[in-house]
Amino acid sequence: KLGPINEAIEELKKAHDEQDIDACKAGIEKLNAAFQEASAEMQAAAQEGADASPGSDASGNDSEPEVTDVDFEEVKDDTDEKKD
Repeated sequence: KLGPINEAIEELKKAHDEQDIDACKAGIEKLNAAFQEASAEMQAAAQEGADASPGSDASGNDSEPEVTDVDFEEVKDDTDEKKD
């Protein structure tokens, strides 16, 4: 997967060293194409992983944490009254 990207980078470096503008433009286009291909592969792999993972459905019955109601007592801060 990195092969085409590294190859495009090397060609772009060579074109830059030679100060060949047309070759630089071609190298940039080749690098962009290699990145797009790699991105598409990564996105497809991520999508397959998300589809295959259990409990990832919209209902989420098994993955939600249990919520418990509890009583609480409000404690007033006496430091505000002592500042007078």
